[in-house]
Amino acid sequence: MDGLRFAAGTLSVFPVRVERVDREVAGRAMALAPLVGLALGVVASLALLLPGPPLMGAALALGLLAVLTRGLHLDGLADLADGLGSGRPASQALDIMKKSDIGPFGVVTLVFTLLIQAAALSAGAGAGTAVAGGGPALFLAGAPALVTACVTGRLALTWACRAGVPAARPDGLGVLVAGTVRARTAWLVTVAALAGCAALGTGWAGEAGIPGPVVLVAGALAGLGAALALLRHARRRLGGVTGDVLGALVETATAVTLVVCAALG
Repeated sequence: MDGLRFAAGTLSVFPVRVERVDREVAGRAMALAPLVGLALGVVASLALLLPGPPLMGAALALGLLAVLTRGLHLDGLADLADGLGSGRPASQALDIMKKSDIGPFGVVTLVFTLLIQAAALSAGAGAGTAVAGGGPALFLAGAPALVTACVTGRLALTWACRAGVPAARPDGLGVLVAGTVRARTAWLVTVAALAGCAALGTGWAGEAGIPGPVVLVAGALAGLGAALALLRHARRRLGGVTGDVLGALVETATAVTLVVCAALG
């Protein structure tokens, strides 16, 4: 329970009391992060029930998701884009990422990422039929993809915090969670997450006849793969992970998952 409280308190605005904070609890929290992603996805999907054009429903769902996460992952994405985009050595790039303002690389990255997420979600990923309007139709079409994307985004945290991945700074969230998840645990959590995503897709097929479970699992695998590719690049450029890197991995995995689900569904 300490790990679940830490995960919920760190990754969401859900009202929980974090009573213990150390590396052991942090490791449990990062292993349980996909559960928090599940809760976030379910709550954010409720915005898709509102009447209106599909794009509006998608934008509201993503806006609600940003509120539920305090916008921390989006902030991390922008900061990492500024740091890597500067082309500076690791120490200077980390200093840029630590600043409170957002530079041009961060702004452009945020705009395009949110546009891609909204466009993919509004396409009615996973329904197998065109969505003419908002409300229940859009919810049934988009909720499985959004929940899968949220779970995958937090699954990326599990892998980013596995043993062998160092922290880039001697302080901050990165040093608390880096290297706290065993590789075996990461694999077990991944299998469980993929099984859950497959269950969400039961009972429908994409427009090309691809079964729903295949669509969602493919989206999750693609999102996780993209996040791991970004993680590898960040480790090479910065020397390890930071809180900003973790946030960027969440948003990257979310975006790619939604895109693949829209393409296949």
